[in-house]
Amino acid sequence: MILPIYLYGSSVLRKAGEEISADYPDLKGLVDNMFETMYNANGVGLAAPQIGLSIRLLVIDLAPFKEEDPELGAFKTVMINPEMLETSEKTASDEEGCLSIPGVHENVIRPVKIKIRYRDENFVERIEEFEGYKARVIQHEYDHIEGKLFTDKVSPIRRQLIKSKLDNIARGKFSCSYKTKSQR
Repeated sequence: MILPIYLYGSSVLRKAGEEISADYPDLKGLVDNMFETMYNANGVGLAAPQIGLSIRLLVIDLAPFKEEDPELGAFKTVMINPEMLETSEKTASDEEGCLSIPGVHENVIRPVKIKIRYRDENFVERIEEFEGYKARVIQHEYDHIEGKLFTDKVSPIRRQLIKSKLDNIARGKFSCSYKTKSQR
C-alpha cells in the first residue's frame, strides 16, 4: 500500500523515533509498504517518520544506481532500531534531496564512513561499516529517526536562501508526483 509522505513542517519529522520490538504489529507489512511508498516516489531511502510513525525504522534501496555502480545498485536494506556507533573524521560534501522536502536540493557535508548497529527485517542484530554513498544515504535516513532534516545541516546563508521554498512546502504550496500529507 502506498502511504502519504509527510512534508516539511509536519511535527512528526521533528520527533526522535522510539525503538520497536520484534512483535511490532505487522512489521513485515509496514516494511513492504515503506518500500512501495519509496519506489512510487522515486526515492532511494525512507524513514518511518516520513510516513507519520515516530519509530526507529528505515528502508534503503540503491537499485537506481546499478548502471553507474553495480555495488551500489545491489544495496538494499532494512534497519530497525539503528544506533550510530562511529563516524569518520573525514567528510565530504554532496547534493541531497528529500521526499519530505520536494524540489529542494542542497550540498550537505557528512562523514564518509560510519559504523552502525541495527536489527535487520528478521530482527537479527548486525554491526556494519559503510562508506561513500551508502554511508551518506544511511546518515540521511538516520537523521530522520533522530528528528533532523538535511536542511538543518546546510550553511546559515543557504538556509536563508531556501527559507521561502521551505515555508511554501509547509503551507502546501508545492508540486510533486506522489501522495503527500502536511500538518497545517
